[in-house]
Amino acid sequence: MVASATTFSIVLFAYVWGDEPLRSTREPSEATTADETAEPARPSVAEARRQAEILHSAIHATLQVVHHQYYREDEGLAIPAATLREVFAELEKEQHIKLRWLAVEGKAMNAGHKPQDAFEIEAAQALKSGEQQHESGENGVYRRAARIRLTNQCLKCHVPDRKSTEDRTAGLIISIPIKEK
Repeated sequence: MVASATTFSIVLFAYVWGDEPLRSTREPSEATTADETAEPARPSVAEARRQAEILHSAIHATLQVVHHQYYREDEGLAIPAATLREVFAELEKEQHIKLRWLAVEGKAMNAGHKPQDAFEIEAAQALKSGEQQHESGENGVYRRAARIRLTNQCLKCHVPDRKSTEDRTAGLIISIPIKEK
């Protein structure tokens, strides 16, 4: 069933963006050359922001649905968040977009999910304080960290010593190369 999760994510991604790679809007006179197929054109900050919002919604929905409908703790399957790393790798390879989980509240299930730099530390603090997102567009990269809801089922591992079943927060960081100003 976990293979279905990856397939579901890829189909969902294809539905959102169609068959074309993510790229900025082009004028009809701008032809695509064979050289451009190696790396999609870089979008503006506004375009990257919208792409990141849609991609975050798709990944968050996929994670929630797959975790609740397909994952069973006693079946020894990989957790959906780990399976989605395969989708992240494919998006990075095909679209040059980087995605990664960010530990905000609760236990980081992987050391790589802890904040790695100043942006990520600020993002984790912002999301923990209730903000929905934190973003930056500098050095040719748009970065957006936004909330991922950890429900009671997730808390068994992420917050094993919890005193309530109240939802907690994790994050998803999306990094998209953008046009330099």
